[in-house]
Amino acid sequence: MGGSGGGVTNAEKRPNELLGSWFVRSGWSKGELARQVNRRARQLGANHISTDTSRVRRWLDGENPREPIPRILSELFSERFGCVVAVEDLGLRAAHQAPSVSGVDLPWTAPQTVALIGEFSRSDLMLARRGFLGSSLALAAGPSLIEPMQRWLVPTPGAAAKAEPEPVARRGNRLSKPELDLLESTTVMFRQWDAQCGGGLRRKAVVGQLHEVTDLLQEPQPEETTRRLFKVAAELAELAGWMSYDVGLQPTAQKYFVLALHASKEAGDKPLGSYVLSSMSRQMIHLGRPDDALELIHLAQYGSRDCASPRTQSMLYAMEARAYANMGQPGKCKRAVRMAEDTFTDADDWDDPDPDWIRFFSEAELHGENSHSYRDLAYVAGRSPTYASMAEPVMQRAVELFGKDAEHQRSYALNLIGMATVHLLQKEPEQSTVLAGQALEIARKVRSERVNTRIRKTVDNATRDFGDVAEVIDLTEQLALHLPETAEAAV
Repeated sequence: MGGSGGGVTNAEKRPNELLGSWFVRSGWSKGELARQVNRRARQLGANHISTDTSRVRRWLDGENPREPIPRILSELFSERFGCVVAVEDLGLRAAHQAPSVSGVDLPWTAPQTVALIGEFSRSDLMLARRGFLGSSLALAAGPSLIEPMQRWLVPTPGAAAKAEPEPVARRGNRLSKPELDLLESTTVMFRQWDAQCGGGLRRKAVVGQLHEVTDLLQEPQPEETTRRLFKVAAELAELAGWMSYDVGLQPTAQKYFVLALHASKEAGDKPLGSYVLSSMSRQMIHLGRPDDALELIHLAQYGSRDCASPRTQSMLYAMEARAYANMGQPGKCKRAVRMAEDTFTDADDWDDPDPDWIRFFSEAELHGENSHSYRDLAYVAGRSPTYASMAEPVMQRAVELFGKDAEHQRSYALNLIGMATVHLLQKEPEQSTVLAGQALEIARKVRSERVNTRIRKTVDNATRDFGDVAEVIDLTEQLALHLPETAEAAV
């Protein structure tokens, strides 16, 4: 009963102050944390794990648990606090794993990229059937994330060898042009489904299609076919990452984004790579890491500076503004907002048609991003009424435009919620509840944990500041009825 584990006596141990600090702030009891660890372990298939309150007490006293417990604890605390809580942040030792298993520092070569995408998508499909929630992965942040991504800019050694003539006789399933066209159009269809219905409805279908594409990439194909297949793989991996992010599977999302960046490099598509980096940046903002978000956006801007369309450049400036806003740098945020607006005016004059993956960045999306930057500045500046008033007309325009766009219902909901938060900042709870109620109606139709979480947070803030207002009380009851906290996103 009193075994110390690993031969370390109680006298040799010191309390794990880092873990203790996170534990106290979480508000969990030892029993609740033990139950959550056991539930997550079962989802991973680690049925041998059986944690109880005494085991949690030993962790707090300084015992270092074996894997996968440190990774599970990292994931649980990251979800609890909405930011990256690494294993090291908890005062625990992470097990050393091969990069192909959970890291982001992967080899930048075509065969390994294909193998890693195939391996990860296959594992995702298999584990999803058992309720996999991404806990077998650890989120990367800071230099461990940024430094490997910087290698996106380094030319691939031996690239010229790809142009060598192919052998006359080769085996394998060569794709015809109509088949390639169909693959590309299917990716467009998946993207439309995501915008309309949220990430929870078709995520596994996208992952399955991605896995099929990696099978095709392992067959001998002409060089141009291989390039187009890598582009399809990059778009599907980015979309799988985006859908995973949307339903709350943050480590899974990050891994797909990393794999998408590798595939876009093999496709020779720098603008697509910049788009992948912008998705990674958005995730870092969501996880409370605006410094990392800014590094990723600057990497995207530098890597695509000579080839990205005005629409893509405008999107990157808008994301740069979001990062600066969350860092509390209003001057740089406003400059990036202006650059996003100015660059967007050139989008219609661009000679080449924009790829499908950037067409989402409409006038409505531009206003939505910029208004959220001002809104974020208001929160960072201590609920500044000045920045809230700057956000209001821009957010209102975004809501009006998205209200006419049946294809982007999730974006409509997110901007309704954004407008609701602006009214809360302006101490107008009645107007806020009207907009949040409209967003709640959409949330019941789309499968997006991101939308659900933002509604809950907005209603919580309204209840905290205006809990005696009748409209707020009513909205709180509607939320509990139609969007209960226990609802889990489908994966």
